[in-house]
Amino acid sequence: MMNRILMLSASFAVAAFVGCAVADHKPANNTYTGVVVSTVDGKLTMIGKNKKEHTHTVAKDATITCNGKDCKLEDLKKDQTVTVTFRKQGDDYVVTKIEAKSAEDKEEKIDK
Repeated sequence: MMNRILMLSASFAVAAFVGCAVADHKPANNTYTGVVVSTVDGKLTMIGKNKKEHTHTVAKDATITCNGKDCKLEDLKKDQTVTVTFRKQGDDYVVTKIEAKSAEDKEEKIDK
């Protein structure tokens, strides 16, 4: 009986550890939404729903739209809401698509 309890406890501990590691990583659907902090040197810094700041490398061939129209990374403005799509490249993730909405679009803005 004690062996079963120990095995069950060990299984829960492993599951909790793996679950926490996965939860702190990128979402399974490869997209998430946040607010632009800055764009510098081919990188996008943003704050997600978890209220943590993240910096991402943007692929040179990334598709970027602002309010449905083609734009450049440099066109993104602080506090704009963006939905980012990414792919795994080596040990890192690279942004392949950014969909931005106006900073004035308060209904879609993520609470900071």
